[in-house]
Amino acid sequence: MNSFTVRRAKTSDVKSIRDLVRPLAENRVLLEKEAVAYYENLQEFFVAEDSEGNVIGCGGLHVMWEDIAEVRTLATDAGWRGHGVGHSLLQKLLVEARELGVSRVFCLTFEVDFFLRNGFSVMAEQSAVDPEVYSELLRSTDEGVAEFLDLARVKPNTLGNTRMITHF
Repeated sequence: MNSFTVRRAKTSDVKSIRDLVRPLAENRVLLEKEAVAYYENLQEFFVAEDSEGNVIGCGGLHVMWEDIAEVRTLATDAGWRGHGVGHSLLQKLLVEARELGVSRVFCLTFEVDFFLRNGFSVMAEQSAVDPEVYSELLRSTDEGVAEFLDLARVKPNTLGNTRMITHF
């Protein structure tokens, strides 16, 4: 395999990000989003690109509160899986979280082993935030926040994935 680099996403990467996500969404591994959602949240995303400039992976970090953020839309091109792309993207997102002052990062995933290898653990309980923060987060219109809080209104949309978290 050729080498790859990780960089901040640009508007010109949105089509490639959607192309990476589409087959995973069809297999109900990730949720597909409209293009506008990627453009609106582009500053949260990093991409991995090969030596020819092709986007081969992506991932985002969404800050939810003072001390907690979520890894979102972590995806790697099928031909590059097992070559460190996901690991490199995740490490970049965790560095970003630390730089932003976040001390906990969670994800909703089917790739439990991958996240275990990268320092995450399965959340034993869902009360990862104190009641005061919980009441503040309830005001969010973000569906990912609703998933994290395990709200009944998102139950029909859940993929059956596992909630995992890491602390630093």
